[in-house]
Amino acid sequence: MRDYKKEQAYDGSPAVKKKRAQRNKARRMLEREGLVHKGDGKDVDHIAPLSKGGTTVRSNLKAKPASANRSFKRTASGAIK
Repeated sequence: MRDYKKEQAYDGSPAVKKKRAQRNKARRMLEREGLVHKGDGKDVDHIAPLSKGGTTVRSNLKAKPASANRSFKRTASGAIK
């Protein structure tokens, strides 16, 4: 059973709000350059992930298909690396 109250508390926490603001800022940066558009199926990829100390600067961003950005690296046999 899904706990919606717990989700609401998580989504509203200051740390999560800050991360979401950084992702939105990155998306806006690449939209201004014309690299991504609403509904185009692309994600903004942080080359050095935010979770590993990366920042939201243009040199750390690139546009990738959502299918490539939302999966894990895999071996030739399909196992997760």
